[in-house]
Amino acid sequence: MSEPVILTETHNRAGLIRINRPKQRNALNGAVMTQLVEAAERFDADPNIGAIVITGDEAAFAAGADIAEMKDATTVEMMTSGRIELWDRLRRVKKPIIAAVSGWCLGGGNELAMACDMIVASETATFGQPEINLGVIPGAGGTQRLTRAVGKSIAMEMVLNGRFLSAKEALHYGLVCRVVPVENYLTSALELANEIAARAPLAVQFGKQMVNRAFETVLADGIADERAAFYLLFSTNDQKEGMAAFLEKRKPNWQGK
Repeated sequence: MSEPVILTETHNRAGLIRINRPKQRNALNGAVMTQLVEAAERFDADPNIGAIVITGDEAAFAAGADIAEMKDATTVEMMTSGRIELWDRLRRVKKPIIAAVSGWCLGGGNELAMACDMIVASETATFGQPEINLGVIPGAGGTQRLTRAVGKSIAMEMVLNGRFLSAKEALHYGLVCRVVPVENYLTSALELANEIAARAPLAVQFGKQMVNRAFETVLADGIADERAAFYLLFSTNDQKEGMAAFLEKRKPNWQGK
C-alpha cells in the first residue's frame, strides 16, 4: 500500500497539513495539491479549528512542481486540467493559513507558500522561482505575488535568472514574517496559529480578507495574464527540451522557439 501524499493532524485549535513525498522533496503533483486543498477546506469548515499550518519536512517544504507530470502537456491540456485553479481555491479559505517552511521552497512550492497568509521559515529555508531553467515562467501566481512581496528588481532577478533567497534575505525583503532555528520552525508556526485561533474568529477572518484586498486588489488581472503566458509556453520547443533535460539530468539546449 502506497504512503499517503498528505497527512493531517490537529494541535489544539490549529490544523496541520503535511506534504508527505520526502523522496520527491515534496514535489507538488495533482494528487498532492487536490488533497492539500481539500484538507484545508475541511479545516476551514471545522468550528474547532481557528488557523491552518501547511508544511513539508526539514529538507523541503516543496522543491517545485512534479515536472514528469507536466513534461509532455500541451497548452490545451494545461488550460483544461484545472490544476492551477487549485491555488485559487486555497485563497478562498477564510481562516488564516501559515506556511511552515524549511529547506527547499522552489517553483510551485514557493507559489504555495506565498498563497498562504504568512510564512514562518527555518534558518535553512531557501526560496526561488527557477522555472526559467525549464523554459517556462511561474504559473500559479509566482510573478505577481513575488513582486508584491520583495519588489520589482529582486523579483526580476529571481524570475529571469533563477536567483534564490536565503531565509535571512527572505525576512529582509518581507517574504517571510519570522526566521527561527530549524528545530523550532514547525513549533513556532503552530504556536502562531494557536495564538491567532484564540482571537475573535470573525475579526480574524475579516482582517485576513482586508489585508489580502490591499495586497491583491489588481492581482487577479496580473495572474490571468501570467497564466495565459504560462500556458502558451507549453507550445514551445524550449519547454519540451527544458523538462526533458531536467528529467534526463543534462544541460538543456535552448532553441528560442
